[in-house]
Amino acid sequence: MLRRLASRCARSLGARGGARPAAGLRHLGPSPRRRASDAPRNQPPSSEVVARPVGVCSMMRLPLQASPQGLDAAFVGVPLDIGTSNRPGARFGPRRIREESVMLRTTNPSTGALPFQSLSVADLGDVNVNLYNLQDSCRLIREAYQKIVAAGCIPLTLGGDHTITYPILQAMAKKHGPVGLLHVDAHTDTADKALGEKVYHGTPFRRCVDEGLLDCKRVVQIGIRGSAMTLDPYRYSWSQGFRLVLAEDCWMKSLVPLMGEVRQQMGGKPMYISFDIDGLDPAYAPGTGTPEIAGLTPSQALEIIRGCQGLNVVGCDLVEVSPPYDPSGNTALLAANLLFEMLCVLPKVTVV
Repeated sequence: MLRRLASRCARSLGARGGARPAAGLRHLGPSPRRRASDAPRNQPPSSEVVARPVGVCSMMRLPLQASPQGLDAAFVGVPLDIGTSNRPGARFGPRRIREESVMLRTTNPSTGALPFQSLSVADLGDVNVNLYNLQDSCRLIREAYQKIVAAGCIPLTLGGDHTITYPILQAMAKKHGPVGLLHVDAHTDTADKALGEKVYHGTPFRRCVDEGLLDCKRVVQIGIRGSAMTLDPYRYSWSQGFRLVLAEDCWMKSLVPLMGEVRQQMGGKPMYISFDIDGLDPAYAPGTGTPEIAGLTPSQALEIIRGCQGLNVVGCDLVEVSPPYDPSGNTALLAANLLFEMLCVLPKVTVV
């Protein structure tokens, strides 16, 4: 019986010989280079063949792989939350998102996207962060992502607090130069420092500007809202040339027209998607560290991500899911679906 089950899993996963369980990206090492298009493509298993509770907990029940070699795209966990300023718990986000991703399937009938027929995709496990040293964690993340992007693999990141986007963008800019940014969030994350520290989840995009990692004329921040310490909390973003779209300017309307403008602004140059789950209203996504009322809706989130179809997306992240504040699992379920939508808009994905 177990042999039959293993055979079914192998057929449904489409796992090639190099796809195997891995403890995490700390094991990334040399392996034979092979074009992703030449290799059999992994497929999430159908629940008609393999029961959803069966198997190792990976994103969409894809094979776990130690190396990005031969992959077009990969899910990567960064279980870090020592950069948080309020409620912790985002270190458990990657694991919970993977658990909820068992509901996801292989195609996107709403958009016609066929990601698993177009790309070789796997789960690369988690970056082995240092939970006692934020600066060292940033180094570990940066080095791990440099290896991923050098292999020609597009990372889709499961966070983790928003600090992680800073070292990821360091790796992105090393390969692509300054990138455009589509940033969905309740907060601009452009503070300079807090409690004397210049690196935490409120400062990643300020640090990115300082280091020239962003093409500031192609930065769009959507969903911004909440109380502030001054009446001019967005001065820094505006001074850098960022486009800010406040949450109240999104209320009760479709964001399809907005995304048409964003596509024109981004053009064909490399761009990165960073999606903080607190960009959504806490009625839909309560499991997060710094919730703000009157946010975006899940349907607007889909419009934003689907509006990136055709853009030169070189990486994505979904951050700030905090399972201790998400007893129903709905926040993690929403996060898993948004990551799938990001996969569906990557370059080279067939759309019918």
